[in-house]
Amino acid sequence: MPINKNALIRYRALDRCLKNTTRKYSAKDLLREVERILESEGFEKGIVKSQLHADMQYMQDFWKAPILAEKDSLDRRITLYRYSDPLFSIENQPISEVESKVIKEALSVLSRFKGMPQFEWINEIVPAIQDKLGFIAQDREVISFESNWDYEGLRNITPIFNAITNHRVLKITYQDFRADEPYSIFFHPYYLKQYNSRWFAFGLNEASSNSYWNLALDRIQDIVETQDEYQYNEIDWEEYFDDIIGVTRRIEDELEEVRLWFPPEQAPYIKTKPLHRTQKCKEDATGLEVSIKVVLNFELERTILSFGSSMKVLAPDKLKNQIKSKLQLSLSRYED
Repeated sequence: MPINKNALIRYRALDRCLKNTTRKYSAKDLLREVERILESEGFEKGIVKSQLHADMQYMQDFWKAPILAEKDSLDRRITLYRYSDPLFSIENQPISEVESKVIKEALSVLSRFKGMPQFEWINEIVPAIQDKLGFIAQDREVISFESNWDYEGLRNITPIFNAITNHRVLKITYQDFRADEPYSIFFHPYYLKQYNSRWFAFGLNEASSNSYWNLALDRIQDIVETQDEYQYNEIDWEEYFDDIIGVTRRIEDELEEVRLWFPPEQAPYIKTKPLHRTQKCKEDATGLEVSIKVVLNFELERTILSFGSSMKVLAPDKLKNQIKSKLQLSLSRYED
């Protein structure tokens, strides 16, 4: 069965005690040592005696640990524990077949990030692990992720990521698609997000005092790190994006219930790939009605329009009218 972090720390603490040839440990000694190690790793509670015996039994079953229990020669009421083989340690044991399979699968996934900014270390660590553990690399790829290696914003991921982790203020030269000339801002970066194969940086724009400023990485022309004082924030970015599809929202915007209709042939795709985490479905012979609670934005409209004739907006009316107008405009462009 899988071993969680807490359990692994306990096993290693017990292993260090049991392989110590200079002393023997009672159950009380072992409990005290495990509690000390757990506290040093940030865990608040130790373990009880029944858990201690369960841990030692697991070590015997999983690693074939030669745990020897013997009575204290000075007090027969006390049982002392040690390894019968002083050279044994769970750290010296070869990985199991199941562990080997899991590691190979993880390396296969990691290998897909080779060449991406901020993942340069993968080029060294993956072959090193494969060599150390005696793995043979796949002679062909068996998994593929969506990627856009020609995306111009890739070069900007590393400097912005470093600025976020090191709390640095950046002077960014930016070319907005709606502006004729590029402009510069002093930017305190807080968060990076990928959406629809593009990357976006969110942070504080000093000029506007807006902590939710959004920059598309492919529109950034230049990045210069400054010595200005970095302004921290407590924004929960996961919560911020939880209420939207995409990356665009205004702070003052509120959640709205969006109701959509799909024909029967489209229903299986929508049910197996929800539009949003709040999606609720109601299906009958005429089709599938879906409701989601989101902030209305540009990306939501784009998502709806991508379904073409395979969707109808039922509510709210303002969204329904916006989609209808855009479809009418699109249709007019086909008229001679």
